[in-house]
Amino acid sequence: MDALSDVAVFVQVVSRGSFTAAAETLGLSKSVVSKYVTRLEDRLGARLLNRTTRRLSLTEVGRAFFERSQRGLLEIEEAEAEVSRLQGEPRGELRLSSPMSFGILHLAPLLPALLARYPELTVDMVLDDRKVDLVDEGFDLAIRIGELPDSSLVARRLGPCRHVVCGSPAYFARNGIPQSPEDLSQHAVITYRYANAPDEWHFLAADGGHRQVTVTSRIKMNSSLALREALLNGAGVTLTPTFVVGADIRAGRLRAVLQGYRAMEVSIYAVYPQRKHLSPKIRAFVDFLAEHIKDPPCWDAD
Repeated sequence: MDALSDVAVFVQVVSRGSFTAAAETLGLSKSVVSKYVTRLEDRLGARLLNRTTRRLSLTEVGRAFFERSQRGLLEIEEAEAEVSRLQGEPRGELRLSSPMSFGILHLAPLLPALLARYPELTVDMVLDDRKVDLVDEGFDLAIRIGELPDSSLVARRLGPCRHVVCGSPAYFARNGIPQSPEDLSQHAVITYRYANAPDEWHFLAADGGHRQVTVTSRIKMNSSLALREALLNGAGVTLTPTFVVGADIRAGRLRAVLQGYRAMEVSIYAVYPQRKHLSPKIRAFVDFLAEHIKDPPCWDAD
């Protein structure tokens, strides 16, 4: 069993990116984690990791060993998950990746109810607007918003993600209300950096015609929550998901405009690696989200 433990610790070190992070995850000291990896290298007679004071990197043989080991450990995890499924109770740590704004506004508030329902489950939620590699970075699943590229991942649609052009009442009192997409050229526009083609906005008119406008950004941001704060303080107008600003529009803090034009709509998905036996913790979490994100979702009510 020492051999399997050594391999499991090595995979954690590579997945987490450091001995320190792996030690925190495993509940071991950094020196013990280093001992496991050194013992594995000694037994194999090969150096698996290049160690410097600043970073770790895999050797060529280390990368090959890591990929095979990760697949092997995944098979073991799936075997254990099958037993857990038969027992019927989700348990263990669920590693989840989510876009920052969606995780803060709509996932974090649901966690108390989730953990109350499944007391043997723990959650490690990483908020990051970049698209993580689920397998290489050790995530069980991720929330993705937008069109999904073809991949080996399994995707379950949770609900729609609608967009709206909005700004604060004070901003529109100073600058007027745009009546058509073309009027946006006269307004201070805030754009979200991670959007596909952030300066090209698409609309569907009431007559079914497609309208595309190119906007000039006064402010660019890589955070929807920061963008929302700028809107609330009268910095300009933006095209943003209703899950970010729906509550503010209902409360009158922001005003939606161009109501005669439908902005883009995409979908919210839970994605996870293709597995022969889906882990009970993943199945339970995705089912739980599906209960709470409907069509229309709560942030689009009224």
